[in-house]
Amino acid sequence: MCYLMLFFLCFLDFCQTLDVHQDPSDIVIEPSSTVQIVCTHEKTDYFQMLWYQQPHGRTDMKLIGYLRYSEPTMEKEYKDDYKISGDLSGSTAKNGSLVIQKAEQKSSAVYFCAASKAQ
Repeated sequence: MCYLMLFFLCFLDFCQTLDVHQDPSDIVIEPSSTVQIVCTHEKTDYFQMLWYQQPHGRTDMKLIGYLRYSEPTMEKEYKDDYKISGDLSGSTAKNGSLVIQKAEQKSSAVYFCAASKAQ
């Protein structure tokens, strides 16, 4: 039986000292499983959340897509297998999620979420 290993890391606007949290922090799953990663932060004026994938053995990260207020935008290669959702509007704590709808070997990676001010 083949298992996939996923690790999740996060950062906030690259240089801020506020915390961005992802849950779960890591997971081992069976192929074809659905996985949801939740990202939260307390920076109430940051209305954009970006999701990245870093494939195993690589140093570069690929943008999966981002959530701006409550509107998701997906990169073309991820549209079929991934979904981003959440609502970053308002003046409360922010949370969004990334769903891997049918995990495959190519899904085995480190995933990052980042928060930023919407431009």
